Amino acid sequence: MLLPDPQFARSEVLRIFNHAQVYLFLGAAIITAGLLAASFSLLRRRFDPLLLWFSLFAILYGLRLEMNNQLLWALGLRPDILRRIDIAIDFLVPIPAFFFFDAMNLTGKLVRVVAMIVCPVAFCLAAATLMFGPHDIFSTMNSSIVIAALVVIAITLARFGGGSPDLTLIRRGLFFFIFCAIYDNLTGIGIFGHYYNIEPFSFVVLIASLGIVAGRRTLANEEQLTVIQKELEIARQIQLSILPSSFPQSGSFRIAARYLPMTSVAGDLYDFFVASDREAGLLIADVSGHGIPAALIASMVKLAAASQRVNADNPADVLYGMNSTLCGNTQGQFVTAGYVYLNASTCELRYSAAAHPPMLLLRNNQITQIAENGLMLGAFNFATYATLTHSMQIGDRIVLYTDGVLEATNNDLEEFGPARLSALICDTGRLSAVDAADQMISSIQKWSITQTDDLTVLICDFAAQSES
Repeated sequence: MLLPDPQFARSEVLRIFNHAQVYLFLGAAIITAGLLAASFSLLRRRFDPLLLWFSLFAILYGLRLEMNNQLLWALGLRPDILRRIDIAIDFLVPIPAFFFFDAMNLTGKLVRVVAMIVCPVAFCLAAATLMFGPHDIFSTMNSSIVIAALVVIAITLARFGGGSPDLTLIRRGLFFFIFCAIYDNLTGIGIFGHYYNIEPFSFVVLIASLGIVAGRRTLANEEQLTVIQKELEIARQIQLSILPSSFPQSGSFRIAARYLPMTSVAGDLYDFFVASDREAGLLIADVSGHGIPAALIASMVKLAAASQRVNADNPADVLYGMNSTLCGNTQGQFVTAGYVYLNASTCELRYSAAAHPPMLLLRNNQITQIAENGLMLGAFNFATYATLTHSMQIGDRIVLYTDGVLEATNNDLEEFGPARLSALICDTGRLSAVDAADQMISSIQKWSITQTDDLTVLICDFAAQSES
């Protein structure tokens, strides 16, 4: 028995390795692309069928390349079970591939029909290979069905031309891959005599075309995001301009407000109707929802409130008039509001609200809730409101706020709530209205690390009674 020439054996091993290393590298790169797509899909926390099927397609395809080009296999050292798994993976690759083609939506509904035919057959062939071992008839059946399906898709792909440059690039990359896959399967059933494994390179071309489109769209999204951010900043400045920057000096009232939107723009609003030595009319409102829609409706609330300044001393009429203006114009969103009229000459306040949290009165370190609620604004044209009258004393502090203050939650999902708010108002009772408002917002921010709603606080101190 003649022993093989060591020099020849060494050369043969090097030849096999040099041939395989390219495909091993491509397989690792394709698997990496699939894993990156899967990771990106998970980070988005939203189901994306295109990313899902691409990641499965790429991972199975790359795994097939790795399995087919192992050096030990070429030297005849492949166990039977690994050979079965290797061939089964070959049969499984078309399943996510056809669903990926369908998710790209480049060839209409026909791909879905093809996938419903090819995928069950491919799955059955893979299961049969694992159970009974590889057979030529299995490979022939798989290649024949895949070739027929790819030819149908290629014809359909060629018929559905046009579209954006991105779609054209993806369509070309996909068409090239389909052409190479058809060649690979035709060679597998003996149509062509010599086999050139060009399909993996076409898969890289497909990935590259997808990557180019993804890069273009990322840049376009970045540019669009920059424009949106600039527009939001302008919107924020406009919204801030409709809020009073300060309240007029008064001999009887010291007023301070703090407004902290959850996003660039928000639905909270505060305003004053009248402010003099003897009178003050203060409004606070909260539009349901957040962001730009709520901010636009808040601007409408501002206009609706401005039209009611003639009724400044009658809170019920103010809210009734605002509701009449807003009904039918809020696109399904609603507004809660509270309005208080303060009179230093008569030492009384008049208050009315529309589904708004109670106004709080601090007197002698004790909190009194003042509530007189009607229906929310903008929802019911038959809503009516009533005015509650309450006496005032020098040193009283009135606090108006939006529900974001009460509903601020900590890491244990525990709300700040009315009790903590009352305690906070008492703790800051000795501070000026300005400092107390700052301290209240700061305390709520410390309580709720993640802000989930707009925060607005309006404080008014009855400092002294003016002369008549």
